[in-house]
Amino acid sequence: MKIKILGTGCPKCKTLENLTKEVVNENNFEAEVSKVEDIMQIMNYGVLSTPGLVINEKVAISGRVPSKDEIKKQIEKHLNG
Repeated sequence: MKIKILGTGCPKCKTLENLTKEVVNENNFEAEVSKVEDIMQIMNYGVLSTPGLVINEKVAISGRVPSKDEIKKQIEKHLNG
């Protein structure tokens, strides 16, 4: 599973990245978490407000920092999908 954090480096983007890594580690999800900071790449996902959470090339959440529980549910949804 590939998880991408979309954001130019703002505090909310960093928070989402840290929370996502914590969720992946705490639940032993087999996932690679990476950061996309290039504004053109972010726009290619159709995300107009960051931060964004992309799981397997699908935008799961954008424009806000979700709770760890919500991140976990999104990852599980894509695992079972």
